[in-house]
Amino acid sequence: MKIYKLIIILGFTGSILSAQNLKKTDQQTLTWIRYYNILPLTEKWALHSEFDNRSFVNPIHQNLFVIRLQGRYRAAKTIDLGGGFAYFNVNTQDPNADPDFSIPEYRIQQDITFINDIAKITFHNRFQLEERFIQKATRTELLDNFSFAYRFRYRLQSTFDLWKKEKQSLKGTISDEILLNYGKDNKRNTFDQNRLYAALRYHINSNIGLELGYLKSFQRRASGVDFYDRDIIRFTFYHKIDRF
Repeated sequence: MKIYKLIIILGFTGSILSAQNLKKTDQQTLTWIRYYNILPLTEKWALHSEFDNRSFVNPIHQNLFVIRLQGRYRAAKTIDLGGGFAYFNVNTQDPNADPDFSIPEYRIQQDITFINDIAKITFHNRFQLEERFIQKATRTELLDNFSFAYRFRYRLQSTFDLWKKEKQSLKGTISDEILLNYGKDNKRNTFDQNRLYAALRYHINSNIGLELGYLKSFQRRASGVDFYDRDIIRFTFYHKIDRF
């Protein structure tokens, strides 16, 4: 009888622990539409800017809007450095919720990217640090203070030619990126998200490229228990301005 009681107690305890560890995963589908501009300043310096609109598909609803500006410096053939600023205007993370306000986030970023060519494939190893200032809010209004957190990002990306003729080309891209939070307001979600991406980019000429890709994002929410599982179709219009 003691053995049966022990089995019942262990089973009951296991049920409690399992209930505590239950997580909720929200599956969402989005589109990201982006304009990306490259303005060379010198042979080594360039100014990169982008405008990115992100929306839910079902139901159709604004997710957020991004404006990003960064300076990039080609320190060597295999080393690229960057630093800049981004503004995020977050409307909602739930397509079924329509708040009367949007949450602003101000973000400073720095990165170093190592570039290597192996067997006609270009590999980019990017290490990026972000300082994030997010305005706090209740369910009904914005507050007058901000939360602050660091976020570390590592992305391994490969790019390769599928077809090339004079100034036209078709390139493939595959990448995986992991994002980690650090800060007193992010103790429950040190792991932020993982992004797996695959895309095709068609260059009409050396200045204009059109990219269509699929991004799989699995993100832990601030609770540390719940997750977003997102399927994202991403379209990017690349525009390089020749000055030389």
